[in-house]
Amino acid sequence: MSVETMFCPRCGKAEQLQETYCRQCGVFLPDLSKSARRERPPEEHLRANKFLNLLTIVVSFTLAILLYSILGFRSDTHPLIYVTAGLLIAIGTWHIQTFIRTLQLTRQWKRRYRFSESAGALTGSPAAVESVSTAKLLDHMDVVNAHPPSVTENTTKRLFKHKS
Repeated sequence: MSVETMFCPRCGKAEQLQETYCRQCGVFLPDLSKSARRERPPEEHLRANKFLNLLTIVVSFTLAILLYSILGFRSDTHPLIYVTAGLLIAIGTWHIQTFIRTLQLTRQWKRRYRFSESAGALTGSPAAVESVSTAKLLDHMDVVNAHPPSVTENTTKRLFKHKS
């Protein structure tokens, strides 16, 4: 088993072992061949956001209701109780709209994934290229009569006319 050595990134001392400290300056020398963190898919992030949003909604509205029902509307209730309950309601309302946006993002993500799968973009198949027809927009290639580069400008102008 061979042990890989490296240079210290701070002081430049040679033959340092990875996952140890530099013998000269004391900086930690990580193993750079290992990835720092595993990359998580977007679906996992969306799932975590939905859960945390729901949890925040339930907790904030529950606490606001408890504050109002137990301490509210008494003659000796401090105004800070009402401010706190109002803030909890605002937090809950904010997280409701965040939850709705996360649901919309999840649907959009699934739609894009299905579209890219059906078009063959994920597998690199030619289906993605064949799905768009440009035959009506572009002239057929004329190999015999080669034109100067200005032809592409004229073709681009025609494409923009058809787009609008």
